[in-house]
Amino acid sequence: MSYPALTAFCRRHGIGQEPKAASGQYHFEPGVELQHDTSPHETEIAGKKRKIQSASAVLCYSRMLFFQCYPTFQRFDCKVFLTDALRYIGGSVQRVMIDNTHVVVLRGTGADMIPVPEMEAFGERFGFRFAAHERGDANRSARVERGFDFIDNNFLAGRTFSSWEDLNQQARQWCDGFNGTYKKHIRAVPRELFAVERLHLKPLPVWIPEVYRLQERIVDVEGYVALHSSRYSVPVAWIGRRVEVRETKDKIEIQLDARHIVTHKRVAEGDYQRITLPQHRPPRGQGIKRTDPHPEEQAILQAAPELADYLVALKKRGRRYLTIALRQLLQIVREYPRQPVLSAVAEAARYGLFDLDRLERMILRRIARDYFLLDEWKGTPDEDE
Repeated sequence: MSYPALTAFCRRHGIGQEPKAASGQYHFEPGVELQHDTSPHETEIAGKKRKIQSASAVLCYSRMLFFQCYPTFQRFDCKVFLTDALRYIGGSVQRVMIDNTHVVVLRGTGADMIPVPEMEAFGERFGFRFAAHERGDANRSARVERGFDFIDNNFLAGRTFSSWEDLNQQARQWCDGFNGTYKKHIRAVPRELFAVERLHLKPLPVWIPEVYRLQERIVDVEGYVALHSSRYSVPVAWIGRRVEVRETKDKIEIQLDARHIVTHKRVAEGDYQRITLPQHRPPRGQGIKRTDPHPEEQAILQAAPELADYLVALKKRGRRYLTIALRQLLQIVREYPRQPVLSAVAEAARYGLFDLDRLERMILRRIARDYFLLDEWKGTPDEDE
């Protein structure tokens, strides 16, 4: 007997095989659950092939579908998407089912899943809680998983997009048409079922705060703030200053203080653009010339004019990128006592040493004994009193 014949005989008679169990169905009442998941796809945006993350949300009772596309899908993007999804359906549900994604999950899986406090607070804002299916139980999220193949082969197939805004606008229009079409597997139109489910949804808050992400940046020597893969312009007077960057869905706000705020239109991650506002361009003929010294170099010479010869040699023979080297030297000049710095720089110049890390160690050796010592206590307590 051949091996295939033997294995076929074992399968027919259940030898060494686990008994098959009939698959069941999940039944959901109106307004109880919304399933959310993401899937990677590829499409053409502005003439370039781009990898995208399709985020989808499906109401389990009516099968109403809403999806959007993002360059990446992080916690910020998740909150933006769920806010748009709940606004699209006009209400909230009791729970949102996820697939144990690290974007939401702090630890645990399935019934033991504990969400990140930030995401748990976000759910409380809309009156729902996050739930995760058990590991390996993909059928539990079948409502949302079913739609990704249809999105890939129906919406994305053969389409091109001029921008991310155009992509998501067409996706919203496609969802409108999809939700108004008869579906054979449910023998109904999702929008007609939604007319029943709408009555069981929780109302949205009267005021929905805008989702934002805060970061701190230092304005570079060209007057730009780097965020993700793009750079945003600020006034030239802000160079070297620390600013707060507030990132929302559509805009970037760069704040120096309460009276000085710059607003840019947000550029999607991965576009590698330099965005310059007209008021941030210097007048013609007054731009920074390449022959002008760096701002750090000017600050060093103002604080310690004796370092002029060392700076000239550093620019010629220094191995480190010049801007980084000047920033490190300026920090050394500002943080350490003047005399040890001048002494160490003189010795370094004599031996042709331009490694600033070694220069800093030389300075520390010179101040190790007397820089941190307190004045000796002279006299007795009675005399001091």
